[in-house]
Amino acid sequence: MAPAALAPDYWTEACKHLMKRDRVMKRLIPELGDVALSQRGDAFTTLARSIVGQQVSVASAQKVWDAFAALPQAMTPANVLKLKVDDMRAAGLSARKVDYLVDLALHFDSGRLHVKDWGAMDDDAITRELVAIRGISRWTADMFLIFHLARPNVLPLDDASLISGISQHYFSGDPVSRSDAREVADAWKPWCSVASWYIWRSLAPLPVDY
Repeated sequence: MAPAALAPDYWTEACKHLMKRDRVMKRLIPELGDVALSQRGDAFTTLARSIVGQQVSVASAQKVWDAFAALPQAMTPANVLKLKVDDMRAAGLSARKVDYLVDLALHFDSGRLHVKDWGAMDDDAITRELVAIRGISRWTADMFLIFHLARPNVLPLDDASLISGISQHYFSGDPVSRSDAREVADAWKPWCSVASWYIWRSLAPLPVDY
């Protein structure tokens, strides 16, 4: 099976491994066809979007993001720090999300984040930097590792959809604990991100994009 355009370069190897090691993946991967994860662009924009989208519907998040993104000339940390709080609130952002976005911009603008070093840093080190930012949870960090940095072996146990998919595919719909999910994922290593993506994709008609 050929990977979709712009897929991470490890995608084909990961699919072969997963189909060999895991009975569910052996069925799901060919069933879902020529699809693959595509990486998100700018790091700051990706994290800002994740903050805007917290605890609201996809449609609401898009509407607020569009209004917020129209405020600065370009979506950069320095430009966000120049925005007026009233204008950000008028775009539909809660006071808490305004605080989170300002904190995110400060972390990027001050150089507290080692963005240029992330390529050489391990997942845990990057996660520690990200969760130190207000409004960035472990779940958000995991999504960032998978969708922005295309890290191959992330297992996002805080993701309800993943747990639901594991329940459906491996436990006939019975409740699944984190240790159950970890046990299933032992067969996925070192490609947990890829397997997680296929679980998500099996539950939704469109490719997952966080």
